[in-house]
Amino acid sequence: MRPATQLTRDGWLLLASKGTRNFGYGFLSVILGLYLDEVGFTPIEVGFILTATLIGSAMLTGVVTARADRLGRRRMLMVSSGLMALSGIIFAVAHTPWLLVVAALTGTISATSGEVGPFETVESAILPQTTSENRRNQAFGLYSAVGAAMVALGALAAAVPARTSQLDILTSYRLMFWLYAAIGVATLLIASRLSQKVELAKLPERTGLVTLTHSRGPILKLAGLFAIDAFAGGFVVQSLIVYWFSLRFGVGAEYLGPLFFGVNVMKSISYLLAVRIADRIGLLNTMVFSHLPSNVMLMMIPLMPTLASASILLLARHLLSQMDVPTRGSYIVAVVEPEERVAATGVTSIARTTAQAFGPVIAGAALSVARFGFPFFVGGGLKIVYDIALYFSFRGHKPPEER
Repeated sequence: MRPATQLTRDGWLLLASKGTRNFGYGFLSVILGLYLDEVGFTPIEVGFILTATLIGSAMLTGVVTARADRLGRRRMLMVSSGLMALSGIIFAVAHTPWLLVVAALTGTISATSGEVGPFETVESAILPQTTSENRRNQAFGLYSAVGAAMVALGALAAAVPARTSQLDILTSYRLMFWLYAAIGVATLLIASRLSQKVELAKLPERTGLVTLTHSRGPILKLAGLFAIDAFAGGFVVQSLIVYWFSLRFGVGAEYLGPLFFGVNVMKSISYLLAVRIADRIGLLNTMVFSHLPSNVMLMMIPLMPTLASASILLLARHLLSQMDVPTRGSYIVAVVEPEERVAATGVTSIARTTAQAFGPVIAGAALSVARFGFPFFVGGGLKIVYDIALYFSFRGHKPPEER
């Protein structure tokens, strides 16, 4: 693919890191809710632990955002990878709820099938330095597509123990957590190979959130809007959708693994389509006008009478719903100065993750009393409000190449 040939060696290493850890996120998002259910947790407890994973992610991202440029971006990626390995080990051996909460609070356990912790915050700041400015959108599209493709393979891998293993299902799940720990180690080794070029050439006088100077107003406004979207998304994180399908239709990982393989294939395709569409109609328009119909479809999923129809609608929804991911990342780094990129991506990431953290515990409580579809209706409705507000707030705020 032509955009990929424009990447530097560091760019290729970022893609390798993204793909490696997203394979882990893929199978973890399928088995996490099922594992907690198998251990004996109630829906409310499942929601609480999933919320803890998001709170931990926001906390770790805040620390790294404040110190990454001063202590080193490569070093921060290595530390985060080490925590990823540690969390996998704890989930593999722990038998008590409080230890699982501790592991969740490391900020590197993914309940969403997407990025957690500071990985994407730091890498999004590095990515523009690994390609030319006119290839920035393509680089973000490829970065997101690689992640989604590997999430898809990870989701498919989640079905393997249920279909082939001679071990009991609980032991199989714990083996998957050991694999997750090994992926953390592999990600650490990849990060260690990054060059000095990934660091900021000139450090600002002060680091952290205060490096938002010229862009403070727009970025804080974006962060507020992203928080609405993420709060809505918290009702329908992948682990909860898996859990809902299990409750509603009585299916397990042997069906849900391949289904969410398909979901993430749709995501990967949507990322590549988003780049082409954004180059024609603009980043903001792509973000909004792909998101709106996907949220209508989200609200329709619990209305489907059969497993097959609900599955088909879920797949169709994900062909559109993630087009805002690479466009959002490219938009944020385009409208700020290079020295503000870590802070800008960090602030918006923290806002999203913190807001998203409240969704699973509310949705878990709702699922414990009514399995019909409350999380889908609330999540889809709030996301539509976000889309409309984003468009009217930022339609005049364009990145340089669109002016």
